[in-house]
Amino acid sequence: MIFTLETALKKVQAAEAAWNTKDPERIALAYSPDSQWRNRDTFLNGREEIKAFLKGKWERELDYRLKKTLWAFRDNRIAVSFEYEWHNEEGQWFRSYGNELWEFNDEGLMQTRLASINDAPINKSERRIL
Repeated sequence: MIFTLETALKKVQAAEAAWNTKDPERIALAYSPDSQWRNRDTFLNGREEIKAFLKGKWERELDYRLKKTLWAFRDNRIAVSFEYEWHNEEGQWFRSYGNELWEFNDEGLMQTRLASINDAPINKSERRIL
């Protein structure tokens, strides 16, 4: 898959919409069966590990809401910046910032996802992704 500006923007918007569903089954379908991830310090291989990871993520990260922005693209790769907000069981809110590097196979499925993420505690009143 080779991206144009239009197709890269659509891919980023589709990913944002899917992740905001918090549905691991649906989200995993965007990744190749042998997809490889690095998410912070966690390394995952394949859809089943991705689904299990996402299920656990949203058990810990409550009221999750995400915004992704296209940073750059070339050939079959996209770079994205993002931020998302969530709170833990104790009610502490966080804004998580990061960058993702995506690589796609010929079928348009993501085969590699590398994510670097930092969390910043915020007050609920500081939320901006509603």
